[in-house]
Amino acid sequence: MSTERTDWRGRPGPIGVLTGAGISTDSGIPDFRGPQGVWTNDPIAELLFTYPNYLADPELRKKSWLSRRDNPAWQAEPNAAHKALAELEHAGRAVRIITQNIDRLHQRGGSSPRKVIEIHGNMFDVVCVQCTYHTTMEVALERVANGEPDPACPVCDGILKSATIMFGQQMDQRTVWQAVQVAENSQVFLAIGSSLRVEPAASMCAVAVDHGADLVIVNNEPTPYDHLATEVIRDPIGEAVPRIVADLLAAHPAGESAG
Repeated sequence: MSTERTDWRGRPGPIGVLTGAGISTDSGIPDFRGPQGVWTNDPIAELLFTYPNYLADPELRKKSWLSRRDNPAWQAEPNAAHKALAELEHAGRAVRIITQNIDRLHQRGGSSPRKVIEIHGNMFDVVCVQCTYHTTMEVALERVANGEPDPACPVCDGILKSATIMFGQQMDQRTVWQAVQVAENSQVFLAIGSSLRVEPAASMCAVAVDHGADLVIVNNEPTPYDHLATEVIRDPIGEAVPRIVADLLAAHPAGESAG
């Protein structure tokens, strides 16, 4: 079900997309704040994603490494929504994706890496909080499997973490700037599968609207930005996104607005 149908589908020009955990649930990755979300069912789990707690508590870090090892994203495959957004790009529409997800399913689903802004980082790289050391998650998890439950940096003995942005951790300002540029230059801005409660990512909706974009929200629960939307779509994401892409491409066929 959706609110009234408008002519936003016919607008030419750049398309911005903000995706949250909801776009990956069809791939077997649970969201965080939904009715069956990870934090809804286990509020303590949110501590694993809080930066000051992570730095201060070795036992919490040990649990975090096990959580990374067991993350369902390792086995997940891109779903119809990821593939549809990639189709939009490949058809020649100017589209950029700002994702709050760390699973890289957009890239695996066919979106060009340079078109995807990982505003919260990714789970496949590991960094040191004290020096410039970085490695892959596979290498770090191998150390965990070999008896280091909280592996330290081999260069400076500092704390290692996944290359994700935790609560309480400073955002990468270059990445935020890129996201703002996408929002400011979009004619249509799709917010898909996000509770729109985590800033600054959620505020990209307001930035886009302030610069003249039509905001379209695809989410099964209300969000704080629904009142700014041209249209709010509550249909399942795996059905809604391919339909939206088909409508956008029908209005402006392949190659019309490449970028």
